[in-house]
Amino acid sequence: MKAVIGLGNPDLKYKFTRHNTGFLVLDEILKARKVALCDKFDSFFGKQGDLLYLLPKTYMNLSGNAVIQLMNFYKLTNKDILVIYDDATIEFGTFRLKKNGSFGGHNGIKSIINRLGTDVFDRLKVGVGPVSENMQIDSFVLGNFSASELENIRQMGKIAIQVVDCWLKEGIESAQNKYNKKVI
Repeated sequence: MKAVIGLGNPDLKYKFTRHNTGFLVLDEILKARKVALCDKFDSFFGKQGDLLYLLPKTYMNLSGNAVIQLMNFYKLTNKDILVIYDDATIEFGTFRLKKNGSFGGHNGIKSIINRLGTDVFDRLKVGVGPVSENMQIDSFVLGNFSASELENIRQMGKIAIQVVDCWLKEGIESAQNKYNKKVI
């Protein structure tokens, strides 16, 4: 089994913010695959065959709590997950897949690293930057997308379907080679 995890915050006030990019991208995948969600693991959870989907309701800073519940229940290893999240240091419309690394200032990733006890797990970073010089990073990521940016994020979600399929069938290295680029 494998799991695709989108990071975000569950409140409606955060729905269209940059920090909810993981939720927004995974929502497009779920719609395309017609996956129904239920409440489980302190998350919105879906299962389709051997593929699990998770949108933690624990809020960003405690994302690791939901992720570890899922992993323990299904006996997943850190190599069985792909985490999708926003990255304000990467140009908008760009994907970056990684196998490991620091949390890079992202508290959702920090929480997952802390709960797993390792920084080795696959990630799909979705570029939402750059942050303007006169803006605090918190204000930027908690700000809403413009209508055109939101449409582009939805398009990125459709491309992310291909990324997930490649990750599942060919592994992270192949996905990196094909999709570490500006996609929108």
